[in-house]
Amino acid sequence: MIKCAVKSNHLMRRNISEFHTQKLTYKIREVVAVATQIGALGRDIIWENIGDPVKKGESPPDWIKEIVQEAAGRDESYAYSPTKGVLETRQYLAARHNKSSPALLTADNILFFNGLGDAISNLYRHLDPEARVIGPDPSYPSHAAAEASHAAAAPLMYRLDPSTGWQIDLVDLEEKLEENKDIVGILVVSPGNPTGGVLSRASLEGVADLARRYDCFIVSDEIYDGLRFSTAETTRVTDVSEAVPTVVMRGLSKEVPWPGARCGWLEFYNTNTDLEFEGFRKRLVDTKMHEVCATTLPQLVLPKILSDSRWEDHLHERSRAYEKRADELVEALSDLDGVTPVRPDGAYYVSILFEDGVLSDSQSLPIADPEIQAIIQPLVAQATPDERFVYFLLAAEGICVVPLSTGFHSRFQGFRMTLLEPDEAIFKDMCRRIKSAIEAYLGS
Repeated sequence: MIKCAVKSNHLMRRNISEFHTQKLTYKIREVVAVATQIGALGRDIIWENIGDPVKKGESPPDWIKEIVQEAAGRDESYAYSPTKGVLETRQYLAARHNKSSPALLTADNILFFNGLGDAISNLYRHLDPEARVIGPDPSYPSHAAAEASHAAAAPLMYRLDPSTGWQIDLVDLEEKLEENKDIVGILVVSPGNPTGGVLSRASLEGVADLARRYDCFIVSDEIYDGLRFSTAETTRVTDVSEAVPTVVMRGLSKEVPWPGARCGWLEFYNTNTDLEFEGFRKRLVDTKMHEVCATTLPQLVLPKILSDSRWEDHLHERSRAYEKRADELVEALSDLDGVTPVRPDGAYYVSILFEDGVLSDSQSLPIADPEIQAIIQPLVAQATPDERFVYFLLAAEGICVVPLSTGFHSRFQGFRMTLLEPDEAIFKDMCRRIKSAIEAYLGS
């Protein structure tokens, strides 16, 4: 057997990784590694860091499983699909949209990807390197990191206002558009992640107006669209973006729920209003040809799932469950000094904010196990204030959440947690423990 020894200081003949990608992080997953280490020491972990309903104990309804099982028995589900996606599925989606929206969608303007993450990566990667897309603060890291990576620069962000339920600060957005002439696109996410905020008609009309005046296109991530609470508005960007080039992002992972399907798609609107935008759409299609196609099975079953008479009840039942948990959590934390739990209006996340000045690098929580203490000590020494709290919460209580500042490229200090815990007793106990931990931490 030939053994190959590699010197520890060996370097390739030149750098093989882009410098600007070396600092990209995904805190939602990174915190898992720390939690896994702590869990290996016997500490029970409550995983509130990532939005996978199935991992948290939700099960797709039996009727959806039966549709998938039937399709999996057909040979066509094992074959390549057309590059843009299964034609019948794209025709169904276009007809479904056109029944309820003033914005026209054609089957030709729908493009399938292997999950929305794949779509996000492709969209930003094929922009001109100097063309920028501005997104919300807080921002979902897949968007912020992909946009920043393509531009080899820090992400551009406009402010969301927690005092208005995470509506867009349109004054701040316009100031950013005015001062940065490289911005060609405006990203909106509604319902939002990590906020759970649902954008109002006024916010969306404001974005559409700015897009028209500053010659930008709109990217609207609507992966959680069907999971709106009873208090949420129902306006979508395509209701107000007449003549504005628009890309809408959708998928199966959150609403079904079926994250393992890796099935997401882009819908292009008003492509005839701008030659550059139409050229961009064609470039994405040409690129997809090199990948051949997206996964076939989810595309085949999608029309049957969405047209089933039980679909709307399925969405309503899940949304009401998340809304109930959101209200319980907000009520539990509402009387804490220095803390603001912002009630969401959709999706299954909530962001808890620390007020300015309440966090310091001297605060801590008691950790009985010295091995767990040894794991987090080097981490908290170089952490941001909210990240520091997140690590202490994990070590002391075994509750895994994500810091807003580093996890979601945010100016806010706080953390995001999910509303996915299906066991009512566990969820209520978790709310109580988080409240006690915050009180102890701020008072330490």
